Amino acid sequence: MDPARHAMIYGRKSPPRRDIASPRRDANTRITKPSRPTQQKSTKSTNPTTQNWLSQDEQSRQFVADEDKFVLKQSKKKADIRVREGRAKPIDLLAFNIRYVDTDRDVFDDDEADVDIDVPAPISIINGLKESELDELDGDITSYYTLESNKMNRDYWKALQTLCADRRQRLKPMRPEERAVSSVIADVDKILGPKNLAQLEKLEGQIQAKLRSDEVMDTDYWEQLLKSLQIFKAKAKLTNIYESIKQSRIALLKERNPEKAKALADLESLGGTASISSKDLSSSSTSKPKQALATTTPVSNQTDAPPPGTARFATGGNEDFSQATKALYEREVARGISENEEIFAAEETVPSATKPQWAEKYRPRKPRYFNRVQMGYEWNKYNQTHYDHDNPPPKVVQGYKFNIFYPDLIDKTKAPTFKIIREHGRRKGESFAPAGEEDTCLIRFVAGPPYEDIAFRIVDREWDYSAKKDRGFKSSFDKGILQLHFQFKKIYYRK
Repeated sequence: MDPARHAMIYGRKSPPRRDIASPRRDANTRITKPSRPTQQKSTKSTNPTTQNWLSQDEQSRQFVADEDKFVLKQSKKKADIRVREGRAKPIDLLAFNIRYVDTDRDVFDDDEADVDIDVPAPISIINGLKESELDELDGDITSYYTLESNKMNRDYWKALQTLCADRRQRLKPMRPEERAVSSVIADVDKILGPKNLAQLEKLEGQIQAKLRSDEVMDTDYWEQLLKSLQIFKAKAKLTNIYESIKQSRIALLKERNPEKAKALADLESLGGTASISSKDLSSSSTSKPKQALATTTPVSNQTDAPPPGTARFATGGNEDFSQATKALYEREVARGISENEEIFAAEETVPSATKPQWAEKYRPRKPRYFNRVQMGYEWNKYNQTHYDHDNPPPKVVQGYKFNIFYPDLIDKTKAPTFKIIREHGRRKGESFAPAGEEDTCLIRFVAGPPYEDIAFRIVDREWDYSAKKDRGFKSSFDKGILQLHFQFKKIYYRK
């Protein structure tokens, strides 16, 4: 080959003349030295491109992984903030639970007071939701599961996903073909209920082998058993993870709040949420096992003021800390709060000159509660004139939802009551408030032994007793819960 052409094709300078005129092995076989180096050069010229492609693919994968980590970290931070501020959704409570065993968690995002915040057990959160809420939660869980790379965290979210789907299925009306299958549910509970995770996994392998065999059997029964086994496996996995969560939290509390740590540890030893986490904690039964637990459960004697934003979760020295109350409380917390609601805990001290007559016989305790205040805009004529949706008026209190728990009332035939107290001799309809402000009053809830009275300060406006949707008045006492929900009548501005 002509040296100039060689240089054009291979991008090399012309080799020295002696290389071209180098000795040959024989007359028939000509060995040209440039041929091999040329091939090497050609190979080398393609390697950088291949390496660049591989490097770009690697960089893309790394970019996606880093992006997922960032999104996940932000989601956890936002969940923490919403829990601290009392506006958590169910997904936030679930994310807050796993924090104590999350090895990938950024410790700089934690707050020292976080460990004092009580949130419901994961299973009780799911069991307290409606079908529409479960649909939303399922999508939120899927997002966390997709972004997580930590194995235990993924097991946690996967188990919740399974239980969420099962709960949704149970809330739907049964189809005719499902009613036949439901006949084996009692047997399934007896077989699977007492087994731990290892035993369930062993049984799973045995059932799968049985279904693959040529043995004559009731295939529908064994397939249903295998399907139900996946749900019990999810419960068992969640129970194991939640046990680790509680132990980790108790260890942290030992340094910050030893008394509460001891109370939680003692509750575990008495058969707290760990032993019933696979059951529906929304049960409000007040049977004698539960009554015994209520009287023997230690109560925290903490007198320090709770950290900012956590007052609603704090347990006072005489607060009801029974398992029955905890179950009712967790169920209500799991319902979350809507966009126009906030947690309401404006509790007032109830003056008591003398102890109740029953104080010597029953240990007095303050009932626990989970209350909400409804906030919104009043689009009356004045506000319509001076404000718009881009520049809205200040939010005002539009109503309240009180949920106070009395599961261990001694006399269950007498329902708790409430009364309005207006101080300084003010009567209903009178106003002592300065212009632009609203009067307030106390609403006091009264029950029998072993519960003390409890009071809250609320806006003193006329209640709306209409039965309109979302504005209906509700006052009931059922299954240990006193519910008082009301909204105020709308005020219309007149010139």
